[in-house]
Amino acid sequence: MLDDRQNMPESTRRRIAVDISWLTIFKLMTAAVLVWLWLTLVQLVLVLIVAVLLAVTLNPVVAWLERRGFPRWGAAVTVGLCVIGLIGGFLSVTYASLSDQAAYVTQHFGEFERDALGKLPAWVRNAAGFRRASDVESYAAGFALGFARSVISALIVTLLGFILTLYLLIEGRATRDWLVAFVPAARRSKVDQTLNACERVIFAYVAGNVITSIFALTFVLVVLSVLHVPAALLLAVLAGVCDFIPVLGFAVSGIPALLLAMTVSNTTALMVLAAYGIYHGVENYLIAPRAYGDRLKLSNVAVVLAFVVGAEVAGVIGALIALPVAAIYPSIEKIWLREALPEPTVREHKAIEQRDS
Repeated sequence: MLDDRQNMPESTRRRIAVDISWLTIFKLMTAAVLVWLWLTLVQLVLVLIVAVLLAVTLNPVVAWLERRGFPRWGAAVTVGLCVIGLIGGFLSVTYASLSDQAAYVTQHFGEFERDALGKLPAWVRNAAGFRRASDVESYAAGFALGFARSVISALIVTLLGFILTLYLLIEGRATRDWLVAFVPAARRSKVDQTLNACERVIFAYVAGNVITSIFALTFVLVVLSVLHVPAALLLAVLAGVCDFIPVLGFAVSGIPALLLAMTVSNTTALMVLAAYGIYHGVENYLIAPRAYGDRLKLSNVAVVLAFVVGAEVAGVIGALIALPVAAIYPSIEKIWLREALPEPTVREHKAIEQRDS
């Protein structure tokens, strides 16, 4: 084929020229720079997002204090000190027990793993690939180390974000008005609607998470204490923290509780498994809808997808902030995309919202 083409006359040969404009090159370079900036500044972006979420959540309390005569800065500082006081008070009351239980679990970690592995049926160990005790020890230790690093990173980001939150609470209105001023006048009405809707969704998400986490912590503490499972308080705090991730978080926190319960007896382990399963269903279908209200319309499928994407991008903190971002989409669709979507799609979406509400 190549020989035939070479023997063809010059006039019949085709030449293909690829013309790349300077504008295209500039766009590619801009995209590369943006990717580089994201990889470089990802932690700073996470801090900013966490600060915005916290500021939106605490803003109604600050506004309530303002209406009672507090200056804006005084209300923001008061709310910030109250939050620090609540967290500090809880840690001061529970620190001794938590540190002792954490040391106990760490010291007997290998023993717990061997006991739990020995009580598993042989077919379960073979299916999981845990033929020897060292298999599960190496896997569990690696997983625990990675999870601990991610949690520590999330706590650092949250701490830095909380400091920035105080400034956003004090100067939030001016910052919002300054940014909205860049928007063309014809679109400012929709932008205001979008921001107000996003505030309601974020507040519902964070406030609902706090409520469900308190319920989860209390429930697990009571159940594990009654069943005499080791490190009950530590496992309860873990359940409360993990419960900030809806649907998946509480289920994940049940794995170490189940392993420690197996060191007591198989009956205790079955009771713990049943208790976690029952509470998981009660929280998802009874507690969470009332805690979140009707402003957070997010299906379990969307929660799982948002969790996976967020966790892959930025670990634990990415999983947490991905969920409210995903929950904002219905508001954006309602305000900005309803006119562009086909009428049958709009009707079907409304019917689904009314059916699930």
